[in-house]
Parts: sequence; C-alpha cells; structure tokens
Amino acid sequence: MTRAGGILAALAIVVASVADVRPAAAQAWAPRAREGDVTFVTQMIDHIGRIDGDIRIECCGTTNVAVAADVDYGLTNRWSMSLSVPYVFAKYRGGPPDPNGPAAFLPYMPVDECHCVHGGFQDLGAGVHYNLLRVPRSFSLMTSATIGEPTHNYEYAGEAVIGFGLTELGLSADAGQRLDFIAPGLSVDGHYGYTFVERALGISHNRSNGRLHAGYEFPIGVGAHMIMSWQRTHGGLRFPFDVQPFPERYTEFHRLLRDNYFQAGLGASYTWRAWELSLSFMKTANGTNTHAVHVYTATAGRSFRLRRRPAP
Repeated sequence: MTRAGGILAALAIVVASVADVRPAAAQAWAPRAREGDVTFVTQMIDHIGRIDGDIRIECCGTTNVAVAADVDYGLTNRWSMSLSVPYVFAKYRGGPPDPNGPAAFLPYMPVDECHCVHGGFQDLGAGVHYNLLRVPRSFSLMTSATIGEPTHNYEYAGEAVIGFGLTELGLSADAGQRLDFIAPGLSVDGHYGYTFVERALGISHNRSNGRLHAGYEFPIGVGAHMIMSWQRTHGGLRFPFDVQPFPERYTEFHRLLRDNYFQAGLGASYTWRAWELSLSFMKTANGTNTHAVHVYTATAGRSFRLRRRPAP
C-alpha cells in the first residue's frame, strides 16, 4: 500500500470545539479576586484534505462549526476557575469511499452517507488555575488542571461527528511577558499542556499541545496577533497500517489517530471598555497523519467584577 494511499484513507477526527477554542482562563494573565470574563466563541473548521509530511491530498471535505460559552472567574488573586460548554455542528461534504482504495474495507458510516448536518452539545470543560508568579504589568506564570467530560453518548465513528466521546484530564502551564521596554503594547505568551486521554480498546493516545502567541496593542484599542500551535500524539494508530488487520478497530480508530501537526495564523482584536472582540485565521502548515484545515474563529468577551455586599 502506498504512502499516498494511506493519506487518502486517513480519517477525519472532528476537532471543531477544541482546536483553538481555548477558555479565557487558559491564558497567562489570570483574573484578580472577584473579577472574571465571559467569552462567546464561534469557530468554523473547514477540512480540505490530508497531510503526511510532503504528501498533500485534497479530499474528504468536512465542515464543523462550534459555538461555545466560556466563563473565567477569580476566586482569589491567585486561584481562578473556568467552565466551557460547546455546541457543535458537523457535515460531511465528500463523496463515498473509493471502492478500490486503501479504505475500501471500512464501512461508509450513516452520519457521513446522508450528507446532512449533525449537531449537539459536546464535552463539558472545567478547570482550576493557580497564578504561580505575577510581576505587575510585566510577567505572569499560571498552572492549570482541566477536565473534559462528554455531555452524553454521542456518535463518534465517522467524519461528520461532533467529538471523541472520551474523558480527558489536562495539566498545563501558561507564561506571558509584556515587552513594553521594546515597544509599548508588545507582548508574547506561550502555552504547554499534556493531556491524559481515556483509552479505547486499551490503546494509549495521550497528547502534548503547545501554542506561541505574539501581540501588539495599538493605543486606539486595536490589536494585531500572530499565533502558532502544534500537537504531538503519544501513541495512537497510524492509518491504515494499524487498522486494516484489526476489524475491531474499524469504528474506533476515528478517535485514536496518531495526529501530529503544526498550525500558524494571524488575528486582530478590538477593545472597547469592558468588551473585547477578536477574529483569527489559522491553517495547517505541516504534519503527519493529520488534516489540512482552515480555522476561522470569532470571539466576543466581556469582563466583569462582583461587588461585595455591604455589611448589614
């Protein structure tokens, strides 16, 4: 079986609500006590093909749209908590599998065959965060522990599905540095996280994720941003080599791929009083056993502060 054939047969794991829709608390700059923000996120991921190193193939179009509400609240000046609930839509646009191709042994799943839109709540995300180090208006380092739990037993086998249906535990660190000494309004922040993923068929497929963001805020409230992100799967399955000999994996491998990628993109934001609006675009630059995607994200967030009740 050729390498190109393996890419043509690589499955599309739906990542609509987790690709770059990250809770506000998963940032380096933590809220202060009794302060927080609510962020509404809309994201569209357009799957346009497959990538495996130098091999790039246009195929298997799928569109995913996620709508999420993220809440981040500071319990103290160090501790904060977050909550996220996404609703995901998915539609498979591609044609039926090639009967002579390397994926001919797989069933054509009903969620894809109908070419219709599927939707539902995906995974409830919650986290606790500790601001390990804070230098006012200069540097911040925050650690986090998050959990993702499926809201119900949704369909996970196929292209047009809304998620993986697996419990996840993530441990991460976020660091941010303002660079006003170079140029007022310039800053950088980075993220690294390791996620422990519930095993299916006894197969380990934990992952590491990283992100680097550089931003410049103009005095008029407009910001420009550059974003890079990557993923490395520790374990998982290579398609079709680790799937075809094992019939019991035919409906499970959608959520067990060894999916490694590097994505890059640009964004813009606007801050007005307690509101912040942002737009961003990212695309897959390279990877192995992964998807070629275009990711469009729009957010609207508002900060708030809870006042103390006066003593009686």
